[in-house]
Amino acid sequence: MTLGTGPGGPLEVLVVDDDVRVARVNAAYVGKVAGFRVAGQAHTAAEALAFLEGTPVDLVLLDHYLPDGTGLSLVRRLRQLGHHTDIIMVTAARDIATVQAAMRHGALQYLVKPFTFAGLRAKLEGYAALRRALEGGGEAGQDQVDRIFGALGGASAGPAELPKGHSALTADLVREVLRGAEGPLSAQEVAERSSLSRQTAQRYLKLLERTGRVRLSLKYGETGRPEHRYVWV
Repeated sequence: MTLGTGPGGPLEVLVVDDDVRVARVNAAYVGKVAGFRVAGQAHTAAEALAFLEGTPVDLVLLDHYLPDGTGLSLVRRLRQLGHHTDIIMVTAARDIATVQAAMRHGALQYLVKPFTFAGLRAKLEGYAALRRALEGGGEAGQDQVDRIFGALGGASAGPAELPKGHSALTADLVREVLRGAEGPLSAQEVAERSSLSRQTAQRYLKLLERTGRVRLSLKYGETGRPEHRYVWV
């Protein structure tokens, strides 16, 4: 995991795809996600390597099928040269051997083409959450370790990622309420803004907190009893 190209700035992304049109579309998608900026585009492994030699980036969106090699070969070469830039594979390669090799070479995520803007945004937001979870260094307890690994799940869990009895649509609704808020909200405030029951809102807030997407804080009132408040991170 890299430490970033600069404090406080957007995360810099290199988009690598052999298809110029696809690269432009992916770059446009990245540009729509808050906190990210496209540093450049490359269409061959050689172009990508040359770019990274001169311009440090935080993240590479990497296609596997390139005209002068594979994406995984490029990752191996980057590691040999001491580049520890983070990688998200964005490719049509679906065979398990390639997916497994990507994991072993340290790819943080694997997004199969074709995909939607929402699919890529979820991966990028999960990556941003991971970066935030790693800020500060030091040691981590099990709770923080779980948050770090859970951050890669993305901004919202899909049906296969949610515990039994949970709805992806409801999770997305709670997420949008929190993302649109100017500050921390209580479960009751989330319930009112989402037209959910307080019990349902509380259940999904706890779920999002466990995945590291929501931070819990306590607000003490005159009664002395703390109120749980939640904020999107």
